[in-house]
Amino acid sequence: MTAPPDHEVVVTGIGIVTSLGIGTRSHLEILAGPALAKVNIDETGFAPYTVHPMPEIDWSAQIPRRGDQRQMENWQRLGVYAAGLALDDAGMKGDEALCGSMDMIVAAGGGERDVMVDSLIVDEAAQRNDREILLNEKLTTELRPTLFLAQLSNLLAGNISIVHKVTGSSRTFMGEEGAGISTFETALNRIKAGQSSHMLVGGAYAAERGDMLLLFEAVQALGISGWKPVWKRSKAETDGILCGSMGVFVVLESLEHARKRQARFYARLDAVEGARCKRQGDRLERQLSAMAETFRTKMTASDGPVSGKGSTVIFSGAGGMPDLTMREHAVLQTMFPQTAIRGYATLFGHGMETQFPLGIALAALSIAEGKPVIPFDLSDEKPMTAAPSQALVSVVGHARGEGMALLSAFTS
Repeated sequence: MTAPPDHEVVVTGIGIVTSLGIGTRSHLEILAGPALAKVNIDETGFAPYTVHPMPEIDWSAQIPRRGDQRQMENWQRLGVYAAGLALDDAGMKGDEALCGSMDMIVAAGGGERDVMVDSLIVDEAAQRNDREILLNEKLTTELRPTLFLAQLSNLLAGNISIVHKVTGSSRTFMGEEGAGISTFETALNRIKAGQSSHMLVGGAYAAERGDMLLLFEAVQALGISGWKPVWKRSKAETDGILCGSMGVFVVLESLEHARKRQARFYARLDAVEGARCKRQGDRLERQLSAMAETFRTKMTASDGPVSGKGSTVIFSGAGGMPDLTMREHAVLQTMFPQTAIRGYATLFGHGMETQFPLGIALAALSIAEGKPVIPFDLSDEKPMTAAPSQALVSVVGHARGEGMALLSAFTS
């Protein structure tokens, strides 16, 4: 019986938009220093909640048609824009053959609500007892069908197909942080198995949305004590997640496909693993420790954290919720005691579905740049003495879902 193929998977394109900038160059400058970037936050627009807002964006740079821009909300514009950046970066933009055969996996949340209509319904419901009739009246008179259709989560993938002509298979995952983990786990396995040769993978999240802030406040996930580094944010009852607007897409290819078109490699994606454990007692710690041990065995003796040479960096997507942040940090410190940990929500906020894709992008950029990653929190993160040749990404969802990924420098 013939063994199934096991293709190596490489990162060949990165499209990234966060509150601190647009594109790979601005984010490389943040990671490599020499000085810690100043965070971009909005403390007044959604007080008492603090958000990391979108930067100023010329949408027409990646979404040229005004009609396409108008029918999207900001979370879709962010995703379509970042996807275009990734295709440009990979040298695939406008190539009909490559884009036409490219598969796509998207992590997406719910579409944006019409907050004015929601408010109208709530206000009028306070004056009437026939609320079922009122609701039907407003749904038939206030909501535009075209607006509702534009909110569907899988239309992020649809709009990428329309604007950038990426017309291979497409799949959309929903489910907050776990969706972002599943996109990369699925993409990696499909390429390794020979089911796809090149894929566009990522997601987008718009933090400046009152409806989403309401949802996360309902489970007491948000912080109301202002900005502070993520490791310090976990020490008070008023601390928690500070949401961040971001769009991140990555082009993944089999090594054979990338070599054939003479593509540039950022890094190799070695492994991705996701899980969804219960969190009572020490179950989360046991799950994360088992996952970390699996990844530790994949690291080479010369490049791994066990050697203590400082050539591995951990990008933690910890959001800042007091209990979960400390539990994740404790496991990472125990399993990788010599390794520098970088909590990237300190700089960029928490992007829910996009938090794991952001970690993948930052890891690939840091490996390709060949410079030590500066501490994002000078008091709680140790400096690196050497450039990373490997990077571990860790994300623990605010309610469920946890995952890790390992990337390494491509050396052959």
